[in-house]
Amino acid sequence: MSDLAPGLKTAAPRPRPPARAGRRTALPAGLPAVIALVADKLDQVEQECRRNLRSDVGVIDEAGRYIADGGGKRVRPILLLLSSQLCGYRGDRDVLFASVFEFIHTATLVHDDIIDEADLRRGRGSLNSRWGNGLTVLLGDYLYIKSMNMALEADDIEIIRILAGITLKMIEGELIAHRRRWDIDINEREHLEIIRRKTACLFSGCSQVAAVLSAAGPEKVQALTDYGLNLGMAFQLIDDLLDFTADERVLGKPVASDLKEGKLTLPLIYLLERGDPTERAMVQTVLEERDFRTVGRDEIVVLLRQAGTLERTRDLALSYARHARESLDLFDDCPAKEALQALPDFVVSREY
Repeated sequence: MSDLAPGLKTAAPRPRPPARAGRRTALPAGLPAVIALVADKLDQVEQECRRNLRSDVGVIDEAGRYIADGGGKRVRPILLLLSSQLCGYRGDRDVLFASVFEFIHTATLVHDDIIDEADLRRGRGSLNSRWGNGLTVLLGDYLYIKSMNMALEADDIEIIRILAGITLKMIEGELIAHRRRWDIDINEREHLEIIRRKTACLFSGCSQVAAVLSAAGPEKVQALTDYGLNLGMAFQLIDDLLDFTADERVLGKPVASDLKEGKLTLPLIYLLERGDPTERAMVQTVLEERDFRTVGRDEIVVLLRQAGTLERTRDLALSYARHARESLDLFDDCPAKEALQALPDFVVSREY
């Protein structure tokens, strides 16, 4: 798979209440200060998300408050808002669509936790650990449909088609990933394709929708589509890395959770490429036991460090980050471009 994965094919604003004085959404630690360019709109996104998580149905309202209080890096809304500003957008539908993308992202997390049988999400109990799998899968479905219902408010069929296509690709990616779970023979190309579908397509959609919303020309739409796709690839590769290197208290879940859950990510794939029978047997043991009883977490991390596969994974993430920045060459210099050029640096240097 090439570094530049193929991109996705590609009214009057409705009034919104002003942001409440004195309240400002906290920007994720480590993000460039220039992202304050979109801080006011990011606060509106937060309000929009909270408003749409409210419901007359008690259990939805209760779970919605729990989701809203869980926080998150809000990288996808930031990406859409900055991309809109880069393209000179002047309306307020960027706030609506940034909220839509956050809803779609949240729906994927809800379903992922069920599939992974996860107990923790961002250091708190996962939804499925509190409400059970049955109710939680329905809540994930609700969030998906709610996101599309929100998007329909803009009455823009082109953007609806983009959102539907992205959602289908993400679900396809999840299905492929589930079929390859516990498969010690998955290779780099297959893993990168799963990442492209499950994660990078949503990033790509954020910047693509911003360009379409701004009526940017085809060349700029494609450039921002490529930017988001490469940024998303870098983001997920760093996630793969952090699963082995981050402090558990910062990560919000146990180290090496992916392997315990049967997911072989790139550092392990690179390790297994070496063909060492002892290393393969150790990884196979964890997969078979679905735990770190015979082989410890630290033993696996030591293997990865000694083999240099953690650094190799980081190098690939840096390559995607570089391609993301290069996609912006088409645009004139401005504060929004400067912020978008800095965003890949945050993605590859973050600690959680």
